Amino acid sequence: MDIARTPSTPEGNPEMADAAESPHEPAVIRRSDYKPFAWRVPEVSLDFALGLEETHVTAVLAVERNPQADASPTIHLDGDGLEPLTVKIDGEVATSWSMEGNDLIVSLPGDAHQIEVTTKINPSANTALMGLFASGGMLCTQCEAEGFRRITFFPDRPDVLSVYRVRMSGPKAQFPVLLSNGNLEAEGDGEDGTHWAQWHDPWPKPSYLFALVAGDLIANSDIFNTVSGREVALNIWVREGDEGRTGHAMESLKKSMRWDEETFGREYDLDLFNIVAVSDFNMGAMENKGLNVFNTKYVLADEDTATDVDFDGVEGVIAHEYFHNWSGNRVTCRDWFQLSLKEGFTVLRDQLFSQDMGSAPVKRIEDVRVLRGAQFPEDSGPLAHPIRPDSFREISNFYTATIYNKGAEVIRMIRTMAGEEAFRKGTDLYFDRHDGEAATCEDFVKAMEDGAGLDLTQFRLWYSQAGTPKVSVRLTHEGDTATLHLSQEVPPTPGQSDKQPMPIPIKLALFDRDSGEHRGEQLITLDKAQVSLSFDGFAKPPILSVNRGFSAPIVVHRDISSDELVFLAARDDDPFARYEALQDLVVGHLKDAVDGSLDDAARKDARQAITSAIAAVLADDTLDDSMRGELLVLPSESYLAETMLVADPGRIHAERQSLRAAIGSALEPEFTAVYQRASQVPYSLSAEARGARKVKTQALVYLAAGNPDLAATMAAAQYDSANNMTDRQGAMMVLCGLEGIERTNKLIDFYNRYKGNALVIDKWFALQAGSMHPAALAHVKALADHPDFTMKNPNRVRSLFMAMAYNPQAFHAEDGEGYRMIGDFILALDPINPQTAARFVPQLGKWRRIEPGRSALMREQLERIAAAPGLSRDTHEQVSRSLG
Repeated sequence: MDIARTPSTPEGNPEMADAAESPHEPAVIRRSDYKPFAWRVPEVSLDFALGLEETHVTAVLAVERNPQADASPTIHLDGDGLEPLTVKIDGEVATSWSMEGNDLIVSLPGDAHQIEVTTKINPSANTALMGLFASGGMLCTQCEAEGFRRITFFPDRPDVLSVYRVRMSGPKAQFPVLLSNGNLEAEGDGEDGTHWAQWHDPWPKPSYLFALVAGDLIANSDIFNTVSGREVALNIWVREGDEGRTGHAMESLKKSMRWDEETFGREYDLDLFNIVAVSDFNMGAMENKGLNVFNTKYVLADEDTATDVDFDGVEGVIAHEYFHNWSGNRVTCRDWFQLSLKEGFTVLRDQLFSQDMGSAPVKRIEDVRVLRGAQFPEDSGPLAHPIRPDSFREISNFYTATIYNKGAEVIRMIRTMAGEEAFRKGTDLYFDRHDGEAATCEDFVKAMEDGAGLDLTQFRLWYSQAGTPKVSVRLTHEGDTATLHLSQEVPPTPGQSDKQPMPIPIKLALFDRDSGEHRGEQLITLDKAQVSLSFDGFAKPPILSVNRGFSAPIVVHRDISSDELVFLAARDDDPFARYEALQDLVVGHLKDAVDGSLDDAARKDARQAITSAIAAVLADDTLDDSMRGELLVLPSESYLAETMLVADPGRIHAERQSLRAAIGSALEPEFTAVYQRASQVPYSLSAEARGARKVKTQALVYLAAGNPDLAATMAAAQYDSANNMTDRQGAMMVLCGLEGIERTNKLIDFYNRYKGNALVIDKWFALQAGSMHPAALAHVKALADHPDFTMKNPNRVRSLFMAMAYNPQAFHAEDGEGYRMIGDFILALDPINPQTAARFVPQLGKWRRIEPGRSALMREQLERIAAAPGLSRDTHEQVSRSLG
């Protein structure tokens, strides 16, 4: 499953044990208490009589005692808001059942039985969008993590694997297309304008992978021939009129299928692969076996309505869900503590795929930016947890950047230490050894050890310890010997005060100052608290390039001069290390500026060094524009805050904007020239054209800071002449942060041009909510009353309020208005969609790292939310943990 992603920054880049204590406090589930379920459920038959307001579900479960579990005289079937209409055992109406809270408890005297339960649900009333829900006249399911229990009573846990047969019937005019997992067995017409379809999935799966879609849809269809010669029918189902925007998604699917065969040896295993685009969806997409359900945001794309970032998002999410067919479906997770087993591994797989489809260095920088923007703050805050948690109360709150993005980095480190060939042997062994099983993170690590020939005993600490390691780096020189001094510290996190040193693979190179060359990249493993390494043959102190390629998810504190950073920013042959040197140069200056330690001369010198480095990036003919665009992006305000013990968001924003304005003013001719040169490149999806659009937008951003009037004129002209959404949105983004009539005119034109296209109107909301305009909060308030805004659509909610929550200037308004607005919003959304509401809490949860005035205002909102009656479990847990 792909979690809904963090909104873009203004630059357009991705920035079973204790009893419940109260309705807010569900039982704590602990990994150490895991026990196999007492019953197996090898076969499930489901019959759906479909209706938007009333759907009847008849579930027939073949159950048998599990010889690997403790025997039980009853079977516990999870439910959520259900009432059984009938319960039968072996065909007879049963009386030996009872309700325990939401759950159905059935007494079973023998070793094997057939249980039949009938329920009735109202999909239209399901605003939480979990289970079976209605979306624009169609029916759809979302069952991960615990949504299946909202459809019927079932042992809704990932280690219960079943073969499903599904029959659906309903009005043919209303639901002409009936889809479920697996292969279509039969279909036909019924009486009174109804029809039916029967589906069978031959592969055992957990209930969270069940899927059903019924609606009026049209398909973009194609064929894929697998490496063994199987012909697979591919369909991307959308509403009529949207099929013209599915071509990129179809090509991305076929590329993903071929890449997984060639890179990981994984072949698709059904005769049919369906994708359905749904307008109302909490997540990005869901990997249900053979029937992937997608947020429309990650399916629909053409040049007029989708940016280059959107095209990348479609390709990456399509790949992610397809790759789950093996890393998640064929091998699933034993329990939800093992969530990173499938998600971390699959994120790595989709990252490697995207690297191969485009620029590997640029993709690596983008992934690190997401990690630092979302996961590093999580690791340093009250919600910190290991990639394999020890306990939870509400599993939906653990679909986090730690599970996904840090989980991917942990497996990437195994790949780095093993090498690509040995890593492939390890993954082959993992898939072969655990095919058809519910596995654990330990199973994966053991397969890596056995297949790749590694000793990962100490490495297992990455699975159990939370927090981002801090690595201090110092290089000394004496005679012709350079000595590298390394030390590591894993900071305390909630529930984990004392940490052990972890093995950290670090790629490094030592540059000769005169020649500008190095003797080759080296990989070392820092597995102790401190270590010193000597390197001979350096008559002069070399310049250290460290954590090249971001070989480990760590924070590096290095004793290095600004001159050496300028050298690396200009000459390092590792693209990420070059990017990192420029970032460190800027971060160091802005930290000094924010804490007030710079006098005028020091400020001038630092800005001149940074400006010179940016000028070198603009003039470097060896760089492609895509990489040039990445090097021009200043560190985000949230990342700058992470580098400080206590952050003052107002000072950070002011200093960062001041630096950008200084660079934009000093290099106005250079930025103008780059902009004009890039504007001559015709539109296409080629790497050259995409890079040109990226660098053109970055040039506008700097010019808007240094010369707003000039930038407004250029942006307005770009908007008027744009023949693609990347250029139009880039211009609109710059204008949204400026005063003037052009801003108003273009916003009106943008809305009128695209009204009725929900995904583009989402952009219209987000551009205003995420803008640098001083009145952004007032704009958000007005937009919340706009006729096109609704609290029931997660995309629309995120486009306005998540964009504002990730807009540091607006969210951290000194008077606390941004905090109050998000507090009000969470309380309003929680009764409608608690899962989405809970995802807004972590922004307020950063209060401990913020200066005292704002910190008190943030905590005040958390306390107000915590005191609200009837708060959902999702939101209550997030607020409680945030308050500590």
